[in-house]
Amino acid sequence: MTMTPDTTAKATGPSTGTPSGTEIRLDRVTKDYGLAAPAVDDISLTIEPGEFMTLLGPSGSGKTTTLNLIAGFETLTAGSIALNGTDVSDVPPHRRNLGMLFQNYALFPHLTVAQNVAYPLRERKVGKREIARKVAEVLELVQLTGRDDNHPSQLSGGQQQRVALARAIVFEPEALLLDEPLGALDRNLRSALQTEIRRIHREVGSTFVFVTHDQEEAMNLSDRIALFNNGRIEQVGTPQQLYAEPETLFTAKFLGDSNVFELGEAALDANVAWDGESWVIDPATVAAHPGVRASSAVVVRPEDVEVAGGRDDVPAGANAVRATVRDVEYMGSYRTLLLAMGERGLPGRTRVSPLQGEYAIGDDLVAWWRPQAQRIVAA
Repeated sequence: MTMTPDTTAKATGPSTGTPSGTEIRLDRVTKDYGLAAPAVDDISLTIEPGEFMTLLGPSGSGKTTTLNLIAGFETLTAGSIALNGTDVSDVPPHRRNLGMLFQNYALFPHLTVAQNVAYPLRERKVGKREIARKVAEVLELVQLTGRDDNHPSQLSGGQQQRVALARAIVFEPEALLLDEPLGALDRNLRSALQTEIRRIHREVGSTFVFVTHDQEEAMNLSDRIALFNNGRIEQVGTPQQLYAEPETLFTAKFLGDSNVFELGEAALDANVAWDGESWVIDPATVAAHPGVRASSAVVVRPEDVEVAGGRDDVPAGANAVRATVRDVEYMGSYRTLLLAMGERGLPGRTRVSPLQGEYAIGDDLVAWWRPQAQRIVAA
């Protein structure tokens, strides 16, 4: 069962400077194409001025449709969208004054870098002297000074994306909407441009709304994340909140690795039973909504799971389960033990350092964790 999260909590905001962006408020927004279920289903979300908000989720979850509704490229079936308190639900895209950055750079191949960046200013009838000043400023911001006269074909993929970013922000839009802009880049270049986007967001101070299906990218970039699932918002929070305090099984599984022990409709008292084990429940780890009472699961992150040779080596008060090593993955600074846990052989994992000795496939161990490290979520 998925409860409607509180999506209006105050953001942490950009790390430097005073936010100067636009508040974007979605109130009970729905987009229905007449299929089995709405693409966007009755979502409400407030994006604070100057916030870097990421819409994260798997393909088909509604995140890109939501971005297109904000941009005005899609019409609402129900609900409303407001920019700084002004309802723009029926305002056409070109009058919303929003910048857009896509995975496809959409640069004009016959224009130079400077001409591409100047294009939205020329469309707005800005004077030549002002255009020259703004183009020079924004090219310096994206670190492309001196490339004014190059054409897109003379630039790398990363440089072309910088040009597209410069064009999207040169006219000082109300907010910048980014639709998987780094999806076509290789891993190293993607990482470098993530750093640049973070820097530019801090310096500009505008509201950024970023769409991605990449969990790591969302965690690296965002002030807050709105996690989408089947057209609805599953949970909203800072990256730290979504990782450490998932409210649902979907959130726990989508963001990072998890050891998941499904309890069904078991009563959540001081202890719960799983596969013959009795585990202590810390009330502080129980998500505060009714769904967790109906059907729940214990979630423990791999870094919070320790292993011992036997029950006698498990600290008092810890929760434990028998485990067998299925495989060992060498990850450089640590190793991941892939485990079969309990009589059911539930797949699980933990991380161990090289100082913890050697482990081999077939080793019988006991996996254990502190009750405070686990999370009880709605399943």
